[in-house]
Amino acid sequence: MFKRNFVIATLILLASLATILLNAPLVSSQGLTITAAAVEGALPLEAPDSELWRLATAVEVPLSAQMIARPILPETNAKAITVRALHNGEEIAFLLEWADATRNDATVRVEDFRDAVALQFPLIDGQPFYCMGQQGGDVNIWHWKADWQAALIARRTLQDVYPNIHVDMYPFVDETENLYLAAYADVDFLPAEAVGNLLALPVHTTPVEDMVAGGFGSLTSQPPEGQNVQGYGEWRDGVWRVILSRSLRSAEAEDVSFAPEKLYSVAFAAWDGANRERNGAKSTSQWVSLQLGAAPAPAAAPAAGAAAPSPARTAAVTPSGIGPLFWGFIGLLVVLWALIALTLLYFRDEGKS
Repeated sequence: MFKRNFVIATLILLASLATILLNAPLVSSQGLTITAAAVEGALPLEAPDSELWRLATAVEVPLSAQMIARPILPETNAKAITVRALHNGEEIAFLLEWADATRNDATVRVEDFRDAVALQFPLIDGQPFYCMGQQGGDVNIWHWKADWQAALIARRTLQDVYPNIHVDMYPFVDETENLYLAAYADVDFLPAEAVGNLLALPVHTTPVEDMVAGGFGSLTSQPPEGQNVQGYGEWRDGVWRVILSRSLRSAEAEDVSFAPEKLYSVAFAAWDGANRERNGAKSTSQWVSLQLGAAPAPAAAPAAGAAAPSPARTAAVTPSGIGPLFWGFIGLLVVLWALIALTLLYFRDEGKS
């Protein structure tokens, strides 16, 4: 028995050594990184089909139901979101694509819920809690809303949804006035709109709400003058394709700013209105790395009469796998093998006594 076990332990050690020497990786783990490809000229801010997006590597980010804070919906519909990003040194744009069987972009009725998607960036060094940040760890959130997008194209009113609606009377309205307009457009009857509440505005300049949060229950919309994120979305053949964009730099303390030299974190969330998803009932991702690609250096013009330079070459270097890490792993295997051998010897002697 001892001889057989000793041979098995030795074979395991030799197999491990052969795996390393053949340069076969034992474990491979790579976090997701989104690289915003550098391009020249204007970004395709309202063109999901633009060829420029092909310059950016598509990264599929997994999503799962938010299960920390109520309202909790265990089964959300968005399971993954495909992300591409571009920048031109002045602006950055993200193209987000995810499957959604239905288009939900009207919320006039109380039973309707919208489709939506959001980006989230930490406003501190490091990574706060990925769901809305935490106390002392604020996050900047860009929230695109399908109903705001639809309203920019053709706003729907209660009279559109309910063509037979009837209004008897509203105070302070002359009988000759249109009661529908008086009821839903006169700020005397709309105090939230009168004080500038973004959610109450009949028409928005952008379908994206720029917000900040520092934990559950702290979500706060930035003031109207701070709404500097633009967006555009299209639904086609069961897929939403949404572009969110903003200047790389912002002077506002509650905005994230971008620079090519730094590595950023970003998280994603999506809502399916057909599944009655809203507020905390959503699909979310963990933090994902984001970096800005460097702009290609302009080629120097050759001197007059000089021969054109030959294409640059990079010497191919095959990693040998022989280094401090390699020898450290070898030492660990030898120690493990010795421990196994001593254990087998101990139990063999115990069996004889």
